[in-house]
Amino acid sequence: MSDRRWPKAIGLVLAAGLLLTACGGSNKSAGGTKKYVVGISNTLTGNGFREEMICSIKAQAKASGVVSKVIVANRNTDPSGQIADMRNLISAGVNVIVVNPSDRSALDAVIKEASDKGIVVVTVDQGVTSTQAYQLYNNQVKYAVLGADWLFKQLGGKGNVVEMRGINGVSADADRHTGFTQTLANYPGIKVVKMTFTNWSLDPAAQQIKDILGSGLKVDGIWTSGIDSTVVDGYVTAKKPFVPVIGADNNAFIGQLANLKTQGLAGAAVTNPPTVGGAGLALGLDVLQGKTEPHLVNLDPVIWDNQSSTGLSELQNHYDSKLDAYYSVSYQVAPWTTYTKEQLLACADV
Repeated sequence: MSDRRWPKAIGLVLAAGLLLTACGGSNKSAGGTKKYVVGISNTLTGNGFREEMICSIKAQAKASGVVSKVIVANRNTDPSGQIADMRNLISAGVNVIVVNPSDRSALDAVIKEASDKGIVVVTVDQGVTSTQAYQLYNNQVKYAVLGADWLFKQLGGKGNVVEMRGINGVSADADRHTGFTQTLANYPGIKVVKMTFTNWSLDPAAQQIKDILGSGLKVDGIWTSGIDSTVVDGYVTAKKPFVPVIGADNNAFIGQLANLKTQGLAGAAVTNPPTVGGAGLALGLDVLQGKTEPHLVNLDPVIWDNQSSTGLSELQNHYDSKLDAYYSVSYQVAPWTTYTKEQLLACADV
């Protein structure tokens, strides 16, 4: 997960009373096709990754042709609040809940409540310990390994690096830190001189890189958990020579890697599509329709760097000057998502 802001907010915060009075349950269209009600549980607002995730769920719901309504519980809250939101979705009569979990194990009981009522629960972006949930998320350990290994090799196995993490305590951040430290163990000449938590938000990251650059700390490379273009912007503002930077597949960073190489920027983007949301819904709808699907689908990320001809070509091909700076360039999650790019960008309610 990372912060990718869109020009307008797309989240709809539903109060408990609204959820309790919503019409739920599957029904049939005029043509006799069974229709399903979809619930979404998200606990971080103002974050572009999460907004795009929700849009991909709406787009996949529309593209599927078997969804009658999408109910979105979208607010900043903790695991207790998410449990309450999920119980409200259960009461609303949803058939499937797509949830970005706020904790690895705290939701297990409410996932069981939903599953016992025949509701399919699919967790996306991050993992949980529940054996009843279906899980579809990016391999976050490998995300970190790919980027850290590239960075450490770029530095020749020696130097000072900064690790800019996400949100302390959530599973995606923990998994990425695990991958980072596992890779670090293979490079005894690399020293982590600073570690920060950006909360996957632009303002904290901008202040952190400003402080680092103003401190005089010797830094040879920066690994980020997706707050990447902000780091590059910090170097530009401070008029400091670039150091190699690792980030994710958001449009701004992709453009920087593709266009600033001639100014000395070396870096690489690791894919981490927020459209796992739509993929998770596709999996859940398959289960509702009687198809056998695995309980765990781990998506393997890939890395695009601007130092190889192949990587630079990927960056140039994926960059889209018409897209918002913090929009992910990874529109689809094959073979799960079936919406069009237009449907994703429209982010229309169902």
